[in-house]
Parts: sequence; structure tokens; C-alpha cells
Amino acid sequence: MSNSADDGRDENSPPSTATFTTERVISVFEGRRDFAKPLTANDVMEALGCSRRTAHDKLDELVEQGTLETRKVGARSRIWWVPIPRRREPEGPAELPRDPLVEISIANADLPGSGELLERRRDALRASYDYLMEHPDTDHGAFLNDVFPDHPAGYTTADEWWDAIGPALESLPDVEIASDGDHVWHYSGG
Repeated sequence: MSNSADDGRDENSPPSTATFTTERVISVFEGRRDFAKPLTANDVMEALGCSRRTAHDKLDELVEQGTLETRKVGARSRIWWVPIPRRREPEGPAELPRDPLVEISIANADLPGSGELLERRRDALRASYDYLMEHPDTDHGAFLNDVFPDHPAGYTTADEWWDAIGPALESLPDVEIASDGDHVWHYSGG
């Protein structure tokens, strides 16, 4: 016995819109090779074998839920895409106040790389400085254990990381290294 007898439709009638769930529409977006490519209602229609109206209804429902975004691209065309979430600020202790001179020094620090890699290395330097502010007397092993894992900055080993970050950290204001050979780092700021 076929389903068509159960729902009162013959085998040649189009499937019910109930079979075209929002989850099935999302699966079309997830099945793309290029996740950056927006889709049209035609793309969804072809992938699911549904009507234009059904595709539009489900796409609009997903927009209302906040799962998709849409915009017009011409007089009668529209595209839909999965939005990329914005970077959220970390939930945790507020960022420590830094002297503007420190930010200038971090921006001018002699760190290898350029573009995004250089920014990640500056972030690692900033995190090391903040760590030293929170732990005013510490050794370099603490930086390797507590800062490097969260801020590898493109380095594969902690030693490579420290070879770049250590000298740059030493050049920042209010940072001192003990002269007694114990490799203890001191934060001398307020």
C-alpha cells in the first residue's frame, strides 16, 4: 500500500509542502561545495524538487528564525545565505587597562610576519604583557604553559614562539628581567 492512498493523493501529484521542512532547506545550504556562495530560490527548488512558492515560504521562514539572511539582487531576484556570526567578545574578566604607550610599543614591536599573521603575533604579545601584569613576578616557563596554548600566533612549538615573543615583551614599558640569571620577569608598572 503506498502513501498516496493514505493521504488522498495519486502518485502523480506533487508532494505535500509538509515534506519540505526547514531542515531539508538547510541541508541544501550545508551540502554546497562553496559555503560562501549564496543560493537562489531556484537552487533550492532544484535540490528539493519543490515549487517556487514552497522554496520561498521555507526560505522566508528561515530568515524570520535568524538562520538565513536575504537581500534583493536586481528587480526581481533575491539570494539567501547562512550568516557568519560576528566575533563575540570573550566572556570573562574585563581587559586590563593598558597605558597607550604599551599599545604603541606592541604595534611597533619587532615581530616577524605581515597581515593577519602579524596581528596574531601582536595579540600573543599583548596576552603575554597582560599575563605579566596579572603575575608580576614570573618565569618564561609560565608564559609557555599559560599563554602560548591560547595564542600560538602561527608557531608550532612553544620555543619558536618564545624566541619571537620574549624579546618583544622585554622591549615593552614596565617589563624587566632579573639580572640574577633566574630568568624571572617582573612587571614594574602601577
